[in-house]
Amino acid sequence: MKDLVPPPPIIHNEQQEILELFSNYVVPSYGRFDLALKRGEGSYVWDARGKRYLDLGGGIAVCALGHAHPEITQALIEQSRELVHVSNLYYHAPQGRLAKKIVEHLAPGKVFFCNSGAEANEGLYKVARKFGHDEGRFEIITATNSFHGRTLGGIAATGQDKVKHGFEPIMPGYQHVPYNDLQAVADAISPATVAVLIEGIQGEGGITPATPEYLLGLRKLCDEKNLLLMIDAVQCGHFRTGRFQSYQRTLEGVAGDEAFVPDAISMAKSLGGGFPIGAFWVNLKHADLLGPGTHGTTFGGTPLGCAVALKIFEVIERDNLQNNIRQLGDWWMTQLNALKEEFPNIIKTVRGVGFMIGIELADNIPPYANSGKAPSLLMVNALHAAGLLTIPSGLYVFRLLPPYNLKQREAEEGMSLIRAEVEKLAKS
Repeated sequence: MKDLVPPPPIIHNEQQEILELFSNYVVPSYGRFDLALKRGEGSYVWDARGKRYLDLGGGIAVCALGHAHPEITQALIEQSRELVHVSNLYYHAPQGRLAKKIVEHLAPGKVFFCNSGAEANEGLYKVARKFGHDEGRFEIITATNSFHGRTLGGIAATGQDKVKHGFEPIMPGYQHVPYNDLQAVADAISPATVAVLIEGIQGEGGITPATPEYLLGLRKLCDEKNLLLMIDAVQCGHFRTGRFQSYQRTLEGVAGDEAFVPDAISMAKSLGGGFPIGAFWVNLKHADLLGPGTHGTTFGGTPLGCAVALKIFEVIERDNLQNNIRQLGDWWMTQLNALKEEFPNIIKTVRGVGFMIGIELADNIPPYANSGKAPSLLMVNALHAAGLLTIPSGLYVFRLLPPYNLKQREAEEGMSLIRAEVEKLAKS
């Protein structure tokens, strides 16, 4: 009698199942990496195959307290037992408290809540147009290499042609001039100009901080020409640099820093730590430009979203995470600049502040030179293989946007993985 041979075990390929679901049912508007993430804890995530990654991308500057933070979970549970959503036809305490918290970190003014950074920026465009409407002014000056979202208004404001292709005719009313070039802004002002909109640190444009001279010069120029100065702080704001807003960190110790106040600021990403919430602040002088009926949202500023955002404020302040961002951010810059000096043929520059750091790769790295792919993507993929998540920014820059509660040993682990990949490229 023949021995019965057991059938081979059935291998459950969860990752492939997830990829097939996306292929069949999700609009293919993203160039996704070949990773299906399943769970996270702190600064780490695991994919569907069980591989662990140190996450220094933070959901593109979103996961301020890392993954599955127990206090965020508790805030969601507690608030969901009381009130998840009500229309903005009514008042509720969490929205009022969150608005007060934001104003206390900026200057007298008021806050409108929405769901995303793109929506927050749409609010800024409407504030600007309302401000200039009676004089026929509507044009906003923005910067080349800027990024302001994927709405039709957002792509019109964005100073990158690649986001505009296929969506012409582009909404009129925007001019793009070089970043950190005050004279270029002055030269672009016309009778139609109503505002200047910049990022405190360009994120998608390659991690380029505004200079103190640029910020102070823009404030003076806008005051002279009766223009609004608006800052897109969606990525660089909410403590990512070690201050509530990046301009506050940039201007530390600079003469005139206390007098610098923008007219409006958009925010999102880390504000909700993973829960979708956005906002824009308008200074007191212009806070009532958008009166009843001029702007609105169904889901903006829900009790649930505001409760989470308030908890994130509480944890950041209680645990002094601003100091952690500053200390580890400085440590990163020291380590990465030393690596650049050691391997100048691999790393061209290191830019940024706090937990918003960009590493620009050199031109013509031999293993990347004839690949037909962006060096930034190739580096990010190589780091994935090593167990590290980072974020590409343009053709040559990859970003570090870690959670604010990152530990020293985790930073050292990430640095070790980056160094190993740079050494590997140098030997190729």
